[in-house]
Amino acid sequence: MTWTRSTTTHLPVTPEAAWSVLSDLTRWPQWEPTIASVRLDGPLTKGVTGAYLPAKRWVRAVHERSAPPLRVTGHDDGRRLEITQPNPRGGMRVEWTLAPEGTGTSLTQTLEITGPLTPAIATSVGQDLDRGFVDAAVRLARLAGARPDPALPRIVIAGGSGSLGRLLGARLFGRGHDVRIITRQRDDELPFDHVVWDGRTVGDWTDVLRSEHEAGVALVNLAGKLVDVRPSAANIAELRRSRVDSTRALVEASRSLDRPLVAWLQASTTAIWSDAGEQRITETSPLPAPGLPQMTGVARPWEEATRRAHADHLVLLRTSIVLDRHAPALQILARLTRAGLGGRVGSGRQWFSWIHHEDWQRVAVAALGLDPRVRIPDGPLVAAAPRPLRNADLMAALRRHLHRPAAPPTPSQLLQVGAIGLRSDPALALTGRHCTSAVLEEAGFTFTHPDIDSALAEIYG
Repeated sequence: MTWTRSTTTHLPVTPEAAWSVLSDLTRWPQWEPTIASVRLDGPLTKGVTGAYLPAKRWVRAVHERSAPPLRVTGHDDGRRLEITQPNPRGGMRVEWTLAPEGTGTSLTQTLEITGPLTPAIATSVGQDLDRGFVDAAVRLARLAGARPDPALPRIVIAGGSGSLGRLLGARLFGRGHDVRIITRQRDDELPFDHVVWDGRTVGDWTDVLRSEHEAGVALVNLAGKLVDVRPSAANIAELRRSRVDSTRALVEASRSLDRPLVAWLQASTTAIWSDAGEQRITETSPLPAPGLPQMTGVARPWEEATRRAHADHLVLLRTSIVLDRHAPALQILARLTRAGLGGRVGSGRQWFSWIHHEDWQRVAVAALGLDPRVRIPDGPLVAAAPRPLRNADLMAALRRHLHRPAAPPTPSQLLQVGAIGLRSDPALALTGRHCTSAVLEEAGFTFTHPDIDSALAEIYG
């Protein structure tokens, strides 16, 4: 049995600076919180032994009693470092490679776990190392001396502690921006400076929107509760409040500034069109009236709350389902598929609009006005790949990439009953929209992953 994951990110430091931190394995815990401590029995060379301890207490207790010595199994000075932790009839291999990229460095982490203990080790250590790598790479770069470029605008991400906010923050940090987060709770594991707010009122957090540099400040608003809840009147009202109140607070804060924000990227959703059937939707498609209350009823006032924003450039980013191996929606579908339940849902004819996380980040960067090759006008922007597919085709693609056979369908009635126990909204799976972007096409934006097979191949390898 083998489990592998590989992720590449960009660091705004030279390879030499990155290597100075990476090659001192005793500093691994400083930038990777999954690891509690590391020691080596000698200088860093191929073949030297040592030990590491995981941060999770129960994993650390088992590891201390049973793990054989760690070994450095690869060492190319300044370019590559590989360590292997043996286990019975297998092991966990962690490899980092550095390569010059522009004025910075491309850092790739590859994880490989083999042997009969693979599921246990992947669950206890491997998945955390994989999931947290992008954050860890930001910490590594800061330890290596990364400093923001004052000629670039500061990027403030409201609601930036979520998965998309962390990905976008890391990408913009890698480009040299000063990235700050506005969040409801202090989180010492966030790799960025952050301020706390209540998501409703203007307070001292407004200072993060002020900058003495000429480049100014750009805002990304991702704040809001997760949508996967039962569509009760109380839950819908809370979804609407969490988005509208936070947006209004940001608008009021922007109006207190001496100069406008250079850009405002406002999160929204393609679900604003509710269940669109066979309609082909682009940015100019009219919104339904009234539409589903948990979709149009939440997204429309969310967008409308930006009307008085004090910003030179404002884009409403109507995002489809973002495909990322850590995204909850895709994780649920993958688990069902692996368990033999990867058949079509309901009729299977509902449209599924989606975008790979890499392309979503590139769209967001362009919408902020930071990609000179792609100019995005003010107004709505659909963040969706150019090839939507039906639910039945999506599930077939998942089975193909997860190497599972054909599976029976999930009847609508069964999904609706199951959603009660899961406290979920069955409409998320039973409705659909065929959404593509005319604005991106006209701007000349090229997708890295335009079709579902390309996207799933990158995610699942």
